Amino acid sequence: MRLVIVGAGGTGGYFGAKLAKAGTDVTFLARGAHLKAIREHGIRIRSRAEGEWGADVRAVESLSREPPADFVLFCVKSFDTESAAEELRPVIAAGTGVLSLQNGVDNEDKIARILGPGHVFGELDGDPSVRARGFAEACARAAIPVEIAANIRKVLWEKYLSIAPISGATSLTRLPVKFIREIPETRRLWQMQVDELLAIADAEGAGLDPDMRERCARFLDSLAPGNYSSLYQDLAQGKRLELDALHGYGIKRGEHHGIPTPVLFAVYAALKPYIDGKPVF
Repeated sequence: MRLVIVGAGGTGGYFGAKLAKAGTDVTFLARGAHLKAIREHGIRIRSRAEGEWGADVRAVESLSREPPADFVLFCVKSFDTESAAEELRPVIAAGTGVLSLQNGVDNEDKIARILGPGHVFGELDGDPSVRARGFAEACARAAIPVEIAANIRKVLWEKYLSIAPISGATSLTRLPVKFIREIPETRRLWQMQVDELLAIADAEGAGLDPDMRERCARFLDSLAPGNYSSLYQDLAQGKRLELDALHGYGIKRGEHHGIPTPVLFAVYAALKPYIDGKPVF
């Protein structure tokens, strides 16, 4: 199996290193400091659960001369989806699968518009393909827990409901999860985002379970008190924000269905000045 990973950050780096260590042929598409570091030192992982370890992997600046990939792990920020998909064209063959590990629920549609709908999985038509099972087996060899979902859109919406409200609350308050769940008014801010997104999910036909509201609450309560969201981390570091993929998407779909989204809009409006990084005065 030949695997290409686009996006050499925390997600792509971790899963790529695990798969490479287990024997999968892994090539990273990287640039600048990331490319230099991978070529010189491989991928280094520091984990509370797994300790510190590393894996040697290939890293290239361009895929123009690379052979076709069996699979692509698509791990870039959501605002880079279209440009990264264009860069993948040289390694996309008839059976190449592209698996998005990104925030948001519409990245797969964007990738499919550029590379063709037959490449995006796990599979949008609900059919568990041979390539999906093959990748699941590679993950099992690498000790990566994996499940082939019969309804991937439902799973995407479940993740979206878990991530977006916490992202908005931690970023708006600049505080970790402990304060989001323990201060009644702040928890209500989180809950109102959940409720607006649940109404949109219902209008979209996402097929969420009736207890999704309670499941979101259990997820919030299960997190370590010091946890922040990746949106907050990017905000604190002055980086671009995935705001359009999270709250912006919800607002647009709410408008499409005639569903009011005042809290999603308030979070979006408050964070919009930072969407391209720290504002310059």
